[in-house]
Amino acid sequence: SLLETGDAKANRLPFGSTEIVGANSPEVKAYRRFIQTGDDSEIKSLAVSTGGGADGGYAVPKAIDAMIDRVALSQSPIRSIARVVQISTPDFHTLVANGRAASGWVSETAARPATTSPTFTDIKPPMGELYANIQATQQVLDDMFFNADAWLAEEIGERFAEQESASFISGSGTNQPSGFLAGTAPVATDDASRAFGTLQYVPTGAAGAWAASSPQDVLLTAMFKLKTAYRKDACWVMHPTVLQTVMGFKDSYGRYIFQPAMQAGAPATLWGYPVVEAEHAPIIAANSFSVAFGNFQRGYLIVDRVGTRVLRDPFSNKPYVGFYASKRTGGILTNTEAIKVLKFAVS
Repeated sequence: SLLETGDAKANRLPFGSTEIVGANSPEVKAYRRFIQTGDDSEIKSLAVSTGGGADGGYAVPKAIDAMIDRVALSQSPIRSIARVVQISTPDFHTLVANGRAASGWVSETAARPATTSPTFTDIKPPMGELYANIQATQQVLDDMFFNADAWLAEEIGERFAEQESASFISGSGTNQPSGFLAGTAPVATDDASRAFGTLQYVPTGAAGAWAASSPQDVLLTAMFKLKTAYRKDACWVMHPTVLQTVMGFKDSYGRYIFQPAMQAGAPATLWGYPVVEAEHAPIIAANSFSVAFGNFQRGYLIVDRVGTRVLRDPFSNKPYVGFYASKRTGGILTNTEAIKVLKFAVS
């Protein structure tokens, strides 16, 4: 329609702004007023909905919190392929079965003796608190009009994604997630005899380099070291500079093994499996584990304590207004059969 009501015009976002789902809900309007002016009268009245706490700050409304998660998802590659669980308590555990229950064939009247059962390992993902302390002048906040909350969500998302990207790969597990390359160093032993909790590596055959002859073959070897059940949803993870080299590899028929995305939203593939670029993955060096192939939904778990909290501070750094945002996130390697890595070494 060519006609537009006054309410619709008033609620329309300025050109170039980021649209937020639910931008006109009472919670988001109250939160926006809190960001721009520090007036928390409305947000206090909605404490049940927004989750204000005695320790200071206010929980981000769900529409904006979802936007933060989307920004983090686009910039944190491991989050996009791992299993992600939201939790409401820091005391979260998951059980991983080591092996499978035994079975067998019997005749109609033969005895059915008890079969062996799998053992279970209790895993508790290490957690840490992500924080960002973002500064803006009050004049800038006044000039943002409708999208001050969108700006803050983008800033928080970018900072959280940067920290997550590194920790999900190599995080120490102390006050932060444990990365899938952290912990016990990978070994060359196959699944049947390798200790639980240890990844398997496939050597490239050269120290700090790809093999001089047929370097693509080690990628195939890593693929087929992964059990068929895990390969269905597997993907490659590597640093962009590593991928740049791999893009030039060809098979024995002279065909490139890397295929760029043919349409928007579709992933590039390597030997038919999606490739994920991770800027915090190790670059190639002697004994580095610079390429991973696996089913990260089965192999790596990310836990998010529900809710991002924001504390507005107009006093500590005048003339700036500080926004202290925090959330609790954890991560851990759960199934070490589901991920294989290349070791840039002779053996």
